[in-house]
Amino acid sequence: MARRRARAIVAIIAAAAAFAVAATLVKLIAPAIPTAQIVLFRSVVALFALAPIIQREGGIRVLRTRQPLLHAMRTFAGFGGMMTAFYGYATLPLAEVTALGFTMPLFLTILSIPLLGEKVGIRRASAVVVGFLGVLLILRPGASDVPLGPALVVVFGAVCWALAMIAIRRMGEQGESNVAIVAWFSIGGTVLAGALAIPVWVTPSWTEFAALVGVGLSSTVAQLLMTDAYRRGEPTIVAPFEYSGILWTALIGIMLFDETPSPTMAAGVAVLVASGLYILHREVIRRRQGGGR
Repeated sequence: MARRRARAIVAIIAAAAAFAVAATLVKLIAPAIPTAQIVLFRSVVALFALAPIIQREGGIRVLRTRQPLLHAMRTFAGFGGMMTAFYGYATLPLAEVTALGFTMPLFLTILSIPLLGEKVGIRRASAVVVGFLGVLLILRPGASDVPLGPALVVVFGAVCWALAMIAIRRMGEQGESNVAIVAWFSIGGTVLAGALAIPVWVTPSWTEFAALVGVGLSSTVAQLLMTDAYRRGEPTIVAPFEYSGILWTALIGIMLFDETPSPTMAAGVAVLVASGLYILHREVIRRRQGGGR
């Protein structure tokens, strides 16, 4: 068990690093390549990577589903989250985009009330409020050099990711396979991104093409590592190490893009991370006790 947990922790830290690599590549090529085109390459590369897994799991029949509406919800919400995140990487400091992405558990907690019928007690509700105070520290409306508009777009993307997670949770409860969930999202993302990318298509140079493929490969590797991590270790052990992504992106931002986080932003990130970890802690206790506190 100790060995499984150690491998899970290593896998989730490596996944966070792989996501940071993808974010860096997006930031490097974003001035020349439209966001929709970057998302398109990411989705197409993911499809090629998934092909052997689909074949191993039984071929095309693994894509059969009884949950088309939930797949549609997951696809549109996840696509919105991806587009806004990639837009954020192009316009904001990497560490700030990563930190704002971790508002997803806050929105997931809020949206689970009307969409999943869950009860949120005073402890989790208080953690959500504290988390949003951390967001205000990061954004510092009117006082920060970081543009507020793009930051709010990234926060909206976190709402999209929360909706996608709700759809995934519902499909999981109803027996939908992980392969089908991931494959349909990649197919849907390819179609949506293709429709948006064609009118603004920019023929990439060979260097840009390599970076586009790198975005797809690093994102796919990150997804596979994350899946492996959560299969091997309990969420309470694995999830906290997802926040290592903030450290990776902060280091890359400092070394490559001269992005030095301010003390206020660092404090906001600390508050947001603490809030997210507490929400996770209360979620585990709630599921064990069957309550809503």
